[in-house]
Amino acid sequence: MNALFMICAAILLLGPLIAIHEFGHYWVARRLGVKVLVYSIGFGPKILNWTSKKTGIQYRLSLLPLGGYVRMLDEREGEVKPEDAAYAFNRQPVWKRFAIVAAGPVINLLFAMLLFWILFLPKQEQLNTRIGKVLPDTAAAVAGLKTGDKIVTIDGKQTPTWEALNFALVDRAGETGEIMVQAEHQGSLKNFSLPIHQFLKNQADSPFESVGFLPYRPHITPTISELSVDGAAIRQGMKAGDIIVAINQVKTPDWFDVVDIVQKSPEKLLNIQVLRHGQLVNLSVMPQGKRDNMGNVTGMLGVKAATEKVVVPESYKQTIQYSPLQAVEKAVQKTGEISGMILNSMVKMVRGLIGLENLSGPITIAKVAGQSAEMGWQTFISFMALMSVSLGILNLLPIPMLDGGHLIYYVIEAIRGKPVSEQVQLIGFKIGMVLLGSMMILALFNDFMRL
Repeated sequence: MNALFMICAAILLLGPLIAIHEFGHYWVARRLGVKVLVYSIGFGPKILNWTSKKTGIQYRLSLLPLGGYVRMLDEREGEVKPEDAAYAFNRQPVWKRFAIVAAGPVINLLFAMLLFWILFLPKQEQLNTRIGKVLPDTAAAVAGLKTGDKIVTIDGKQTPTWEALNFALVDRAGETGEIMVQAEHQGSLKNFSLPIHQFLKNQADSPFESVGFLPYRPHITPTISELSVDGAAIRQGMKAGDIIVAINQVKTPDWFDVVDIVQKSPEKLLNIQVLRHGQLVNLSVMPQGKRDNMGNVTGMLGVKAATEKVVVPESYKQTIQYSPLQAVEKAVQKTGEISGMILNSMVKMVRGLIGLENLSGPITIAKVAGQSAEMGWQTFISFMALMSVSLGILNLLPIPMLDGGHLIYYVIEAIRGKPVSEQVQLIGFKIGMVLLGSMMILALFNDFMRL
């Protein structure tokens, strides 16, 4: 994936989200009789600038698509003609100002619901939550979960899909205690208790690996079909047609066994035993390290397995089809779940249960946008919906400078009967600027460290 593609994907992702957010402020302001002066998408040098002859509103598209703004008539920001005073933002009753400011985040959440609704409409064939493999010496293995058990709930939450199961596990990130699992076990429902300690904190493993079970994975013989010209394997003598039978004396009957060991061994010398023309050959290979979007380093050999026809047993499959009305319900539910997960993660980050290295900035977002675009429209739309929820929730945080900070001022004004003083708002602005600036610097630092 080249840098230009990544940048274009990021613009395609963030541009509509910013435009929709600002359109929320713009649309509600105009409906409530407030005069809008400028509707701008992006910051920096202007690319396009058009002024409506009918309304006098300037519409701008600027170079940096990292934000936008709607400028309204306001006596605090410049001189206002006496005949226009009634249309100034600062002259409006508190409920109108509250509605205008809240409209941006709210429309982002509504847009996320629309995107999720689109994703829920098509008929889907996917794996059910029947366990494909229990990892040895893990909490799941010790508790007695077995391959073939079907997980029904996590901590009392229904988990009809692996995605729902993943959300339920991520919700426990950073915690110490027990995860309660209910599963169909040998023909009946049984409860299992999986002990956790600082769950997922500073770990590269997925939530499933951390508790000790994985979805069904089809058997693929570890026969090498292709080698990359600059990969570690070809440099150390591996050839197409080789069958990997063991790594460091651990047998690897399945391709996923090879992947698991190699990915966990970046820059480590491995003794790989291959079967070549009926003869066993020993090779010493050091997998190259590859850094993912979260900064975790995994090993890569630079090989591909021979393609095989994959047949998934019927007991591991399920077909999901929602009506348009059911899809609306699922979209609202998913938006709520993601919102809760984001807020929960923020609280845990403040408490130190989740590391600050999980905070991501624009570089990581651009990388993930490019990868999701490569994977297809559904993956890209899903990531856009996730980002729309994130943008809505982040803007509702009670931090001065953000929409949520202004909403807190309006609530206080409604209770007191008079606005918060300019001096208090100025202090709040400075605090908010420091907080947001610090978060941005940390996010960018994390982005560069992941590079």
